[in-house]
Amino acid sequence: MPDKKPGIDSGGHTSVGRDDARKIDPLDSGVVSGGSSQLTTEDEHAAETYTVVAGDSLSRIAKRRYGKGSMWKLIYEANRDKIENPDLIYPGQVLRIPKI
Repeated sequence: MPDKKPGIDSGGHTSVGRDDARKIDPLDSGVVSGGSSQLTTEDEHAAETYTVVAGDSLSRIAKRRYGKGSMWKLIYEANRDKIENPDLIYPGQVLRIPKI
């Protein structure tokens, strides 16, 4: 008959004493959720994102988003770090579309 080792039963399972067990908080997993394009209503300055496609202009995007093409300036102001000339936007650019 083999010698019994402390902490190991004959079924091959390890037993851990209460002092040895780590307590894990399931709500504190240490995992950070990935970014997404979802908006939260808590942030009054939240913005959607839009990826420019061929044929787009700021006024066309504004017309689709706000119902008025003349509101293109809102999009331009929110993206001045990405847009040097409001008449030149490029397919693939990701723009912030501010909430109004």
